[in-house]
Amino acid sequence: MLGLESITPRAFLYPLGVWAVMAVVAVINGGLRETVLIPRVGEHTGHVVSTALLVAAILLVSFAYFSWTPIDYAQAELVLIGVLWTVLTVGFEFVVGYVEGTPVSVTLGQYNVLAGEVWIAVPFALLVSPLLFGWYLST
Repeated sequence: MLGLESITPRAFLYPLGVWAVMAVVAVINGGLRETVLIPRVGEHTGHVVSTALLVAAILLVSFAYFSWTPIDYAQAELVLIGVLWTVLTVGFEFVVGYVEGTPVSVTLGQYNVLAGEVWIAVPFALLVSPLLFGWYLST
């Protein structure tokens, strides 16, 4: 059993705020990618560097939150926080794509590792960082 019976809604309020901070960081990162990185190093390299910077920022913010929080999260809560952050982020990507008129196929293409895309590292970092840091820092 994952301990789902002990999950409390209050345990997810702060992580929602943390996700909002990470979303702002991601938007700033995107602006940096488009205005600084891509003009200097090219499209593909700019995306790779930008993705690496965003993954590092996600890990840093996640580490800081789980170092600071007084909440003793259960393992199941940490898994659900990772799922929540991932779903919110992927959903945000698709909504922004829709608003901008980007075809769904293009948005999905950003997740194609076989085509050299590295964006999948971002949702993966969001998925595993709560369990990694929440569990590691509580032991």
